[in-house]
Amino acid sequence: MEALQALEAWLYPHVCNINVTLSSYILVFLLIGVGLWYSIRTRFIQIRCFGEGMRRVFGNLSLRGGRQERGMSSFQALATAVAAQVGTGNIVGASGAILTGGPGAIFWMWIIAFFGMATIYAEATLAIKTRITDDQGHFHGGPVYYITTAFKGAFGKFLAGFFAVAIILALGFMGCMVQSNSIGSTFQTAFHIPSWVVGIVLVVICAFIFLGGMDRLAAVTEKLVPVMAVIFLAGGLVVLIARYRYIPETFAMIFRYAFQPQAIIGGGFGYAIKTAISQGAKRGLFSNEAGMGSTPHAHAQANVKDPHDQGVVAMVGVFIDTFVVLTLNALVIISTLYTSDGILHTGAIPEGIGKTNLAQTAFGTVFGGEGGAAFVAVCLFFFAFSTVLSWNMFGKINVIYLFGKKAAPVYAVVALIFIFLGTLMSNDLVWELTDMFNNLMVIPNAIALFALTGTVVNIARAHSGKKAVKK
Repeated sequence: MEALQALEAWLYPHVCNINVTLSSYILVFLLIGVGLWYSIRTRFIQIRCFGEGMRRVFGNLSLRGGRQERGMSSFQALATAVAAQVGTGNIVGASGAILTGGPGAIFWMWIIAFFGMATIYAEATLAIKTRITDDQGHFHGGPVYYITTAFKGAFGKFLAGFFAVAIILALGFMGCMVQSNSIGSTFQTAFHIPSWVVGIVLVVICAFIFLGGMDRLAAVTEKLVPVMAVIFLAGGLVVLIARYRYIPETFAMIFRYAFQPQAIIGGGFGYAIKTAISQGAKRGLFSNEAGMGSTPHAHAQANVKDPHDQGVVAMVGVFIDTFVVLTLNALVIISTLYTSDGILHTGAIPEGIGKTNLAQTAFGTVFGGEGGAAFVAVCLFFFAFSTVLSWNMFGKINVIYLFGKKAAPVYAVVALIFIFLGTLMSNDLVWELTDMFNNLMVIPNAIALFALTGTVVNIARAHSGKKAVKK
């Protein structure tokens, strides 16, 4: 343990410095830039085709999609994508953004998500358009395939390889540590169960599902995602009903502190606004994953013929993640802790309050300390557990791309080790490492998205009666 702690102490400041540069100066411009670019080029498809996406998702909703001849049903693919999106980023990530960037960070998360809906439309359509089918009839798709479509030769292979390595480290290994770390911490707080015990249980359950392959993963996520979302939303609505008189004040703070963050987080205006926006971008990315290049792996498995059909479904995933689940959690936190009677109304953070237990504290104001801690711990278990399942699949696809199918079992074993290690390491270092590799994933993915603008616009225009454009 001493050697592990020494390694953490050495790594932490270096990783933090890298993240400050990436998230403050590169990530914000790339995320907003890609989203704004595709919003304009597709004539704001996230508005025009939002209703179509909702009809495709909820018009034929079924929690029993069944075994597919190949790939997944469209809803199973969405459920797998949402399982990846709705995780600790919605609870712990949003809490961290509010603590560091103030309530206004949520406004910037909304902005990132709105433009991100156009980004994820592009990612999903390209995933379907460029996917390949192996000799056993299985789909293989994701950013590495549309990156090599956009750029032929050595440069394309380099970008694809860079992305593949980054996502394996970011999601397959480090990201799963974040999820297990958050589960272990909240369970220890709520039920006084040692985090390492939780880690062992997680490893056993995950190993069972990993061994079942795509079919078992799809069967789990299509049932788990809707149920876990309904339970969390019901609990959040109970809190908001109890705090209904503070709702106007809550929304007022989100908008006011988006443009006057120095009033709540201190420092000069320039520093405060940069902190609020960068926290919104960084945590927004980790929450809805639009532009990161992760969820296209799930959408590539959808049994649809027209890429547009899955593109509009993918947009609904970002909406559910940010505008429903994350927003509800943020409203609970702000309406209970940042309002005039809350413990954080001055912006000063009391000892013992951090991003890991902030949501538990917020729900505890209505459910009672133990009840709030237990409710969030159980919800976070299902959120983070489903995310681990999806992220493992995303990493596996890229391991196979780099090393072939024989490397998949080795990857699974290493991933299980990282899941267990996540329950032993400090929360801060795990988050910073994940942020770093998440940020690095965005770069090659965004470059390819810009390069393939013509392909995406042609697909979008084919469904709006407009003439195609030259690629």
